[in-house]
Amino acid sequence: QVQLVESGGGLVQPGGSLRLSCAASRSLSSAFAMGWYRQPPGKKRELVAALRSGGSTNYADSVKGRFTISKDNAKNTVYLQMNTLKPEDTAVYFCNVAWTGAGYWGQGTQVTVSS
Repeated sequence: QVQLVESGGGLVQPGGSLRLSCAASRSLSSAFAMGWYRQPPGKKRELVAALRSGGSTNYADSVKGRFTISKDNAKNTVYLQMNTLKPEDTAVYFCNVAWTGAGYWGQGTQVTVSS
């Protein structure tokens, strides 16, 4: 059973930064896609950022230029660097990693942007 464990969430003021981490119990070098999603209160889960095995990335329009997805194969960890945070970024953030045959979700980490 593959486990994904997110960390790094918390309370931050508008304009601040956070880095989310997603540690996988399986090698990321064989994963073909990794992504960060978020679910604001009362809303549907949405894709924030995606990274494919070839290195291509895509971002939601609302976070372009502020968020960056990356990975460290040696640590089997996917990151989401979030800068210039806004109150509308408040949500539970989930990571998702897909290997051939199956994709997995982490348990989520809360990010709250408020003064």
